[in-house]
Amino acid sequence: MSRSGPASRVCPGILEHAGVSLSRIDTDTTVGSPVVASQGRVRFSDVVRAYVALTKPRIIELLLVTTLPPMFMASGGWPDPLLALWTLIGGMFAAGSANVFNCVLDRDIDEKMRRTRRRPMPRHQVGPVAATIFGVVLGVVSILILGFGANWLSAILATTANAFYVFVYTMWLKRRTSQNIVWGGIAGCFPPLIGWTAVADEVALAPILMFVIVFFWTPPHTWAMAFRYREDYAAADVPMLPVVMGPERVAVRILVYSALTVATSILLWPVAETGWFYPAVAAVSGLVFLVEAVALLRRARAGLTDSALKAMRLFHYSNSYIAILFLAMAIDPLLPQA
Repeated sequence: MSRSGPASRVCPGILEHAGVSLSRIDTDTTVGSPVVASQGRVRFSDVVRAYVALTKPRIIELLLVTTLPPMFMASGGWPDPLLALWTLIGGMFAAGSANVFNCVLDRDIDEKMRRTRRRPMPRHQVGPVAATIFGVVLGVVSILILGFGANWLSAILATTANAFYVFVYTMWLKRRTSQNIVWGGIAGCFPPLIGWTAVADEVALAPILMFVIVFFWTPPHTWAMAFRYREDYAAADVPMLPVVMGPERVAVRILVYSALTVATSILLWPVAETGWFYPAVAAVSGLVFLVEAVALLRRARAGLTDSALKAMRLFHYSNSYIAILFLAMAIDPLLPQA
């Protein structure tokens, strides 16, 4: 192979995907370029996909699920469509910004983990400088969209969540303590506050309870997944709880947090003065959540580990649970009240 320039070290992954030989890289391309091109053979769609992947769209979807329903509750029915649109777009940009910074800061970890090594940073599809600039732009745009499209309280809350995720969770807690996701997960609890304040322009007890629901829900959701990728986290020196503690002890904590999640979800009923639909859904979906948590604990006590523990069952249901619960929050104010 002939000698290649600095550009070949920036993003070989996307070049190879596009069929560009690394021996034919244009040596005049700068290292800071977002994606290296040669003779126009790298497709624009590849560049777009790389940058979109940095924002972790699937995580954004979950965050938006907990943003919109509080707007229904705060409005007592359908929220203003334009306000909802601006709030969701602003929230999407804010979450995308935080996720981009996370990708930049955790690129060394992502290279070591099977689950994450296909992300753009480990594959060198996007350079750290370009990604950082992208994250800053998304963050600034989110502030402007939420500030002018909703209100500045919502913009401040979104910026606070972004900063907490980057500086407290990613840079401080994640690599230092097994309680990383408990306290670092606070960043993911802000969307209900953002959705509510976009409508009401003030914080109330109801959205605070929604915040607490997500807070208690995050550990069992994340620890269940960490069981599946325990070896990955261990290889990357990330002290997730299943890495540093036995399965049974982790499963006990998952059950405790699951019970707290369900209890808080029921408490929202009298505080928000909902109709019958929300508490019914919260009770049934919560019961299933607890059944899955108990089943996980039983398997752990039986000595099962790794794939036999079937922790991903709880993980997948936890996704459905939080979506169902918040969907019920949106539907309830639309129904006739007794």
